[in-house]
Amino acid sequence: MFGKLGAPEIILILVVIILLFGAKKLPDMARSLGKSARILKSEAKAMKSEGNNNAAAPSDPPAQDEQGQAAPRTIQAAPGDVTSSRPVTEPTNTTKS
Repeated sequence: MFGKLGAPEIILILVVIILLFGAKKLPDMARSLGKSARILKSEAKAMKSEGNNNAAAPSDPPAQDEQGQAAPRTIQAAPGDVTSSRPVTEPTNTTKS
């Protein structure tokens, strides 16, 4: 029905995109898309490694600070990217069996 996309069609699509969004905004859009992809990849990797750690050692106590409270962990979006790091609070199990 639509046929294959060749070089002229791809060039036309790129020109339309540049005209719609403007040449100045395209690098910023590409940069934010790449950053989002890195964040998604690192979060998925952290969740996968956290799942493996929980299955291997479910009785490991969380790290504690000087007052005996659980210290918050920091998840970084990408190595060296400190602007998107944030502390994460983990649920604590206060019931004793």
